[in-house]
Amino acid sequence: MRKRKTGKERHSTMTVWVALIVVFMAELLVYSWCRVQYVHTGYEITEARRQKQTLIALQHKLDVEEARLRSPRRIRGIAEKRGLTMPDLGHVFVMP
Repeated sequence: MRKRKTGKERHSTMTVWVALIVVFMAELLVYSWCRVQYVHTGYEITEARRQKQTLIALQHKLDVEEARLRSPRRIRGIAEKRGLTMPDLGHVFVMP
């Protein structure tokens, strides 16, 4: 014959099950939060890499533009258009 559980025993068994369910749900929520953060961080890393590539391409374009602007041929052409010429040896003074 089976012994019937008293109200106190049923209450303690129910408390254990509720505690286990609460712990399980808490673990599930923490795990879900971690996964969401992991995915969000992955998106941020991808965006940062994209921005880096864009900035590298821009830097390359700016380097090319700077080299073009510093070209002696270009500078000489601008000077000639403005009427500037290379100085004669008599016009050059060396400062001590």
